[in-house]
Amino acid sequence: MKFLVAQLGARMHYAVARMLQAAGRLDRLCTDICAVKGLPRLLGIIPPALRPAPIKRLLGRVPRDIPRSRIVAFTEFGRDYARRRAAARSPAKATAAHLWAGKTFCDRIIRSGTGEAEAVYVFNSAGLELMLHARDRGLKTVLEQTIAPMQFECDLMRAEQQRFPGWQGSSPENDLAAQFIAREKAEWAEADLIVCGSEFVRDSIARCGGDSSRCAVVPYGVDASFEVPWRPRSRGPLRVLTVGEIGLRKGSPYVLEAARSLGKHAQFRMVGNLKASPAAQHDLRAHIEITGPVPRAEILKHYAWADVFLLPSICEGSATVTYEALACGLPVITTPNTGSIVRDGVDGFVVPIADSTAIAASLETFVSAPGRLVFFSTNALLRAKEGSLAAYARRLTQSLALLAHSPLLEGEAL
Repeated sequence: MKFLVAQLGARMHYAVARMLQAAGRLDRLCTDICAVKGLPRLLGIIPPALRPAPIKRLLGRVPRDIPRSRIVAFTEFGRDYARRRAAARSPAKATAAHLWAGKTFCDRIIRSGTGEAEAVYVFNSAGLELMLHARDRGLKTVLEQTIAPMQFECDLMRAEQQRFPGWQGSSPENDLAAQFIAREKAEWAEADLIVCGSEFVRDSIARCGGDSSRCAVVPYGVDASFEVPWRPRSRGPLRVLTVGEIGLRKGSPYVLEAARSLGKHAQFRMVGNLKASPAAQHDLRAHIEITGPVPRAEILKHYAWADVFLLPSICEGSATVTYEALACGLPVITTPNTGSIVRDGVDGFVVPIADSTAIAASLETFVSAPGRLVFFSTNALLRAKEGSLAAYARRLTQSLALLAHSPLLEGEAL
């Protein structure tokens, strides 16, 4: 079965399309902007030392091992989408940009044609019209739900706003949230198969009224580039790394509380976009090193710096940074809502959401007995084999085989 993959952005370095290409099952990849098509390709002539951060990020959008002839990039649309996102100064405007992009992206693909594809593979909020078009032509439809549904996320974030009023400005709920929620539910109804990166995502779909019998749980994976040479633990405070947006959804206030609790016994570093009020930023910087966002090419040096990885997210899909951390031999402290493959007490700790005391206690385990880092780090590297790109490809192939065979089993996990 040949697939058309429709993907906005370079999420997971175009892993789905790359894996289908390797299996000889990719008809085409449709996307917005990538570095191998159109004007962005020419930006590569800029010397690396002179490239500003946005250009570095753009040049990192390379669908490796996919022939250019199989890539359809809507560059002008992508630039318009980027401008709309940059101009969105409120949750409502950000939601409006995403709604516009999802429909416009589908319209562009429909006009360009589906080629010889026998199925379409789309991602949540950016696939409804394309799936409807595909169904009219007898094509199979696969939807990947990359994060818990907005309806469920809003419920969780409302509680965080109440715990930390003013920490991050306005709530993600807005006048257009209902439209976004309705769009996600319509996509579930049109999907022959819903790929979920974790049980957390599958269960949240069911709690929002979706049909979990259409869901297959397919944990993700990262390629071998995410590894660092073995190094002994550094002398001094425990080094704790967090990678990702710094805000309420990622559980950042609990990182701050844990940093305060451990004091001089641990050194914290957060890498990512900062979404916090000036007062919250001041508090964070008093206890934590904030680097801001960094290009993907530079992220490994931060993993190499760390002893432990921390991501106490309130709502995710299956956070790829946890897979990257395991591949780098870092014990991972996280929550069930992060959707990771971490085993509690083996290669890290899985703590309840919104519980800084549990986070601090887990970190204290390594502070009080530094030798445990070796045990947990060894297990992290072993666990990373289940989070490899090859393992991910195997799981995805098994899930896609369900399209042509027996009906899906309730909540089938692969």
